[in-house]
Amino acid sequence: MAFQRRRNHYYHRFRFLIPFISAISAGLLLFFALLSFLAPSPNDSDHHRLIPPFNAASDVAIGVSHFRVPRNGARSGRDLWTSRNAKFYSGCCNASNKFQKANAITHPNRYLLIATSGGLNQQRTGITDAVVAARILNATLVVPKLDQKSFWRDSSNFSEIFDVDWFISFLSKDVKIIHQLPKRGGKTWNTHSMRVPRKCSERCYQNRVLPVLLKRHAIQLSKFDYRLANKLETDLQKLRCRVNYHALKFTDSIQKMGEKLVNRMRARSNHYIALHLRFEPDMLAFSGCYYGGGEKERRELGAIRRRWKTLHQVSNPDKERRHGKCPLTPEEVGLMLRALGYGQDVHIYVASGEVYGGEETLAPLKALFPNFHSKETIASKAELDKFSSYSSRMAALDFIVCDESDVFVTNNNGNMARILAGRRRYFGHKPTIRPNAKKLYRLFLNRTNMTWGAFSSRVRTYQRGFMGEPNEVRPGRGEFHENPSPCICEVAKPHVKSDSGPRKYGKSDITPRRDEPATVDDQNSDYEPEWPDSEEEEDQVDFQDKGPLNATNLEYDAINSEEPELEEMLSD
Repeated sequence: MAFQRRRNHYYHRFRFLIPFISAISAGLLLFFALLSFLAPSPNDSDHHRLIPPFNAASDVAIGVSHFRVPRNGARSGRDLWTSRNAKFYSGCCNASNKFQKANAITHPNRYLLIATSGGLNQQRTGITDAVVAARILNATLVVPKLDQKSFWRDSSNFSEIFDVDWFISFLSKDVKIIHQLPKRGGKTWNTHSMRVPRKCSERCYQNRVLPVLLKRHAIQLSKFDYRLANKLETDLQKLRCRVNYHALKFTDSIQKMGEKLVNRMRARSNHYIALHLRFEPDMLAFSGCYYGGGEKERRELGAIRRRWKTLHQVSNPDKERRHGKCPLTPEEVGLMLRALGYGQDVHIYVASGEVYGGEETLAPLKALFPNFHSKETIASKAELDKFSSYSSRMAALDFIVCDESDVFVTNNNGNMARILAGRRRYFGHKPTIRPNAKKLYRLFLNRTNMTWGAFSSRVRTYQRGFMGEPNEVRPGRGEFHENPSPCICEVAKPHVKSDSGPRKYGKSDITPRRDEPATVDDQNSDYEPEWPDSEEEEDQVDFQDKGPLNATNLEYDAINSEEPELEEMLSD
């Protein structure tokens, strides 16, 4: 009986608590439901965000506390400012004895005109290949016409960018070049315009172009970019090198201003890094990549993509990142450099256009490298006034500063990166860092789950073969302008073989005019591009240079003639 009374007593006390417990449970359920509603979707999660919190005053903390970037970067155990074995190789581009002089092979009444396409560096490849095309056709080359109608809207002509007299005289033994087409019977020539397929070989020029040239006597090849095969006979490849690395000199005004910028960087530090940063809104839109900006990013970049009918909406942006086809963010570039051993005190020169997200996007890079410079910060507005209205002249200034840097870094696979890679390789193999984006992708994604030591060790492992060392890439692999292997000669046997082993091409036959840089080529693409074999096939392709459109291949432009601006904005 007593037991029954105690049980009833506890029952009545517990009964009064039930409503209170129910109210608390309901409140908790409501709280978690609200929290779930307000939380970002998995696609917008923090591991994709461009801008995590930084503390520049001390070691940089990113994500969880155990991932801290030390001031001095990681210990690399190597010289950060030189390439191993570089002294054993030099540029060599002299013609062989069997390469006849221009006056012996040039036919009268054969004139070749070229209309280049794209930005400064894309046009540079076109000019280089135009000289070789004229040599194949035994024709006189008229000084190439620069692209003045594209996205860049630059009205400069050849002589306002390059030293035209030097160009003509330096190549006089190889190809006859004239300033303009001569009169014919007192009248102007009626030139025939045509376009050749991409990657057109010697035989292609002889079969497609020569018959028209023999009939018309003067022809203009339009949209002349990457219209010459990657593989040619050695003497023609060396002619390419003579054009690109010796004949094409900037005008005195551009060269002097560029050297002034270089001297100002040198006055700040004995060494400096130059970064070519492509992170413009258009670049990101066409890449099809996603950088964690949520609905705002999707809306803004999607609007840019819809301007061009040839671009499809992106269904799987993460796939592009996994395949290494997306430009690294400014933050990721900074983390890569610090992991490779470059400390917070290193001075960095950034060559870039409009950066998507502006200062907010650049903040992590500036926290990692506070000594952050650009031509606008080290030159006065008055000094840049005569260049600032011309995109190609401004690009030329960046080209000079990047070319003369101790280390050149890029976050993309564009024309400037490729051209400088080949140039720096030819002139002494100065370190040129190309991100191994395919391997780095997951490392950046999971970095907050590891220590800085583990992260930096993995970066150094993944970047082997992407640092600008001699023989990182097999001869003949990749685009010729980024890997001019026929023009790189072994002058002595290295004591330590590189991973791929050196290849000997013969005795060096030219001494570089100055100690200029050399670089690696892009190894993120594991295959050669497939080019259309005919103009008909080419017209059916919108973006055919290196497979599906993505940020890595944007430098090669779109070729759809109905949308001329698209290819230009992506090029340099």
